[in-house]
Amino acid sequence: MIFENVYFITGTAYAGKSTMVKLLAEKYNGIACEENYHDVLLPELDAKEFPYVTYTRDLQDWHEFIRRSPEEYLAWINGAAKECEILELRILEDMLKKEDSQNKKIFVDTNISIETLRKIAKHDHVLIMLSDPDISVRKFFERPDKEKQFLYQLIMEEPDPEAALQNYRKGLELINSQENYNRLLNSGFNVILRDEKLGVQGTLELVSKKFGL
Repeated sequence: MIFENVYFITGTAYAGKSTMVKLLAEKYNGIACEENYHDVLLPELDAKEFPYVTYTRDLQDWHEFIRRSPEEYLAWINGAAKECEILELRILEDMLKKEDSQNKKIFVDTNISIETLRKIAKHDHVLIMLSDPDISVRKFFERPDKEKQFLYQLIMEEPDPEAALQNYRKGLELINSQENYNRLLNSGFNVILRDEKLGVQGTLELVSKKFGL
């Protein structure tokens, strides 16, 4: 199945994916499927079928989340991404069955893998947005969203906050590795590298152009 009117943005942290999805939907009177939009299905999921996605739902003590080893964190991220793909495809298929969605452009901040995107999306309906791996790690906690600030506060509550912060950053380094960056960069899809000089509106114009809008 090819998703005709769906535009997918994937890439690395701190690249502007969430912002672009929101602004594109506003500009083109479309629908925004923003970061973690699959969470709408979270309450009804079976933990045995979706152990990675439901991990945080069923977590009793969030300090356990930030105490995991970098390798455990990476394994969780990779496992959750695979489960998120299943949920995203389920949501998108249901959306496209609805009459009010069929004539609208849908913009998605996605976890769907590059391999699957090659099968379900038009080539010019996929965009990779990348930021330097070092920036993705270094500025992770500088972002104002509640989730990241919540995690930062948990880290600061640890007996040795600096050690806890370094442990968490090592996990981020594994996720935002140069290898992963290169894999996305060389995926064959259109790529935009984060450029502070462009600003939000300049980036929006470039993204629109890449999508042929």
